[in-house]
Amino acid sequence: MCEATCGLELTLAGDELVAVRGDREDVFSRGFICPKGYALKELESDPDRLRTPLLRQRDGTFSAVSWDEAFALIDSHLSPILAADRNAVALYLGNPNAHLLDNMLYARVLTRALGTRNLYSASTVDQFPKQMASALMFGTGTTVPVPDLDRTDHLLMLGANPLHSNGSLMTAPDVRGRLRALRARGGKLVVVDPRRTRTAEEADEHHFIRPGTDAHLLFALVHVLFAEDLVRLGERLQAICDGIDVVRELAEPSTPEVAAAVCGIEAPEIRRLAHELAAAPRAVAYGRIGTCAQEFGTLASWLVDVLNLLTGNLDRAGGAMFPMGAAGHSNAAGTPGRGRGARFGRWRSRVRGLGEIFGELPVACLAEEIDTPGDGQVRALITIAGNPVVSTPNSERLDRALGDLEFMVSLDAYVNETTRHADVILPAPSALRRSHYDLALYLFAVRNVAHYSPAVLPPDPEVPDEWVTLLRLTGVASGLGPDADVSALDEGVARFLVEREVKIPESPVGGRDVDVLLDALAPRVGPERLLDLMLRAGPYGDGFGARPGGLTLAALESAPHGVDLGPLQPRLPDALRTASGKIELAPALIVADVERLRASLGNGARNGDGVVLVGRRQLRSNNSWMHNLPVLVKGKPRCTLHVHPDDAERFALADGEAAVVRSRTGAVTVPVEITDAVMPGVVSLPHGWGHDVPGTQQRVARSHAGTNSNLLADELVLDKPSGNAVLNGIPVTLAPVRGNDAFFRRIAREERHASTSETPASL
Repeated sequence: MCEATCGLELTLAGDELVAVRGDREDVFSRGFICPKGYALKELESDPDRLRTPLLRQRDGTFSAVSWDEAFALIDSHLSPILAADRNAVALYLGNPNAHLLDNMLYARVLTRALGTRNLYSASTVDQFPKQMASALMFGTGTTVPVPDLDRTDHLLMLGANPLHSNGSLMTAPDVRGRLRALRARGGKLVVVDPRRTRTAEEADEHHFIRPGTDAHLLFALVHVLFAEDLVRLGERLQAICDGIDVVRELAEPSTPEVAAAVCGIEAPEIRRLAHELAAAPRAVAYGRIGTCAQEFGTLASWLVDVLNLLTGNLDRAGGAMFPMGAAGHSNAAGTPGRGRGARFGRWRSRVRGLGEIFGELPVACLAEEIDTPGDGQVRALITIAGNPVVSTPNSERLDRALGDLEFMVSLDAYVNETTRHADVILPAPSALRRSHYDLALYLFAVRNVAHYSPAVLPPDPEVPDEWVTLLRLTGVASGLGPDADVSALDEGVARFLVEREVKIPESPVGGRDVDVLLDALAPRVGPERLLDLMLRAGPYGDGFGARPGGLTLAALESAPHGVDLGPLQPRLPDALRTASGKIELAPALIVADVERLRASLGNGARNGDGVVLVGRRQLRSNNSWMHNLPVLVKGKPRCTLHVHPDDAERFALADGEAAVVRSRTGAVTVPVEITDAVMPGVVSLPHGWGHDVPGTQQRVARSHAGTNSNLLADELVLDKPSGNAVLNGIPVTLAPVRGNDAFFRRIAREERHASTSETPASL
């Protein structure tokens, strides 16, 4: 359910889950658990979770249909559109896909079958700036250095709140315990953030920074390293690095004084931060969503790794290191130290000409691709485990656009703000009825580990495995009809992957007989067969007998608490997959964006009030999809606008009363929470809320509706290189709501009542 991948110990009475606690023997999480883990019990029993396919009627209501009826309808509507123009069908993949083994393996099969260039995901409102920068520097989008938390002496953290997010592009259960251990061994934690987050409260130092200016601060730190002879690459990194002189030249104008004027951190403090980072025996800089979801997200993400390299802390214990996932790691296959590198912009969106990134288009352009007439217009949409009406910029426009589609199908657990538009909704099995292996998240873990959990409960006869549903959709997309042979499709997928693996000379199964390997994988089918192949051909695998004692799925099945593969190890230059075989420290695409950063100096907020909006993480929340669980939404309302006391006085806002927040794209009314935990000139609203739209079937979420912050996000303002949405640093205006005080006090009372009532109160 989140990136921490904590091991859970479950107690069942028959098929009923009665208790959840942390697995104390788990090799990675050691018993740590957060409220989301405990919420698994309510998630399993949630009466609003879908358990049968639904068909939307003309009046907007839904009725249950059989699986065969649902797929017959999908085929009759989707196939003609695909036959006319494959790009007229768009696919959106939501964040939960990254946590699901079925989806990680089989959604890409569906994507290939659709053959559309209109592929979108939650990644372009989140982490693609970091993955783009890493791909340009190191060769692939999963070659992302992560902090070696357990061995570092000095951690500089920007735009991240892992005590609420449990780590992001940094899989690390019990981050609080790890950070406290860092300080207990004499290390130092420095947090840079526009808010005094829970993580900042644990830090030795916290520095407020004006949203969107992280790249200016980071460039100033790089400037100090060069100007004061603090660069410490060492011979090993020096020998495999290109572009140092270019970076030196780019950083020269970025003095601490220049940065101080825009970011709000004084020049002497910037110099001290640089000196302490350079002087620490083992140090690491880490930036996350606050540094990604801004106008200069790619530059900021790149500069974090530039800092780690220049201080000699890249690819060394206690610094920024490259994990070695047991399966699926692109930098652990093929020729060590060399590859094709990264290519972007291979095609562009129809309306605005936004470039492709990692095979998809920025989701900020999805609405315009639907609502703009002309050749290539998106006429149909498939969503899988996603809620873009709540999670993407200018979401009101997308909400309207979805109503104009000719056909829409969703694979999801709920009738939510997005799936309420679908003509057909296909349910997904519960967490206890599917197997788990965190294929994506262990590629970014602070320790090399592997866990596999078989399904706890037998399959639901009414809800097929999700990989089966995805292959049935693949059958429709491939022209095989609604009743395609799923077993044959699965055999084809397995054979394709085995054939691809044996063609790799460096693979432990290079040159082997395909049928012999397929026989060795039998009788497994579905994701288990594919996972077993990936594990056995992976860096720790048994190579189908070539490396006796190596990892297999059977070995993981016999280790229910996981397998510890050891601390992160230096991996350069072998982990590189750039065409040059070197670290590309100054990629042309990134260098070209520096002038845009320079031009932003002195701009400030783009409105008269000078106030900007940022988001915030919440421990009991995971984007939009866990707000229907009473255990996670109980207590005082959390969807409030954090306002600094100075700004509250300036705009005549009162604690607990309502304010109107306006941006270019819209306006919302939200309760005010006055706090000095946010810096002056900045207001904060959590994302993932706004459950008060008609047509949804999430009773608890509706009674704790909150406000959709993405009504204020501007789909026209993007990080230029990556096309990532800008969700932090949004210019807004503030005004009090007058004459409605009693109404909002009543709303607050009903929120409090709903949080303590077994039956949620309707608003």
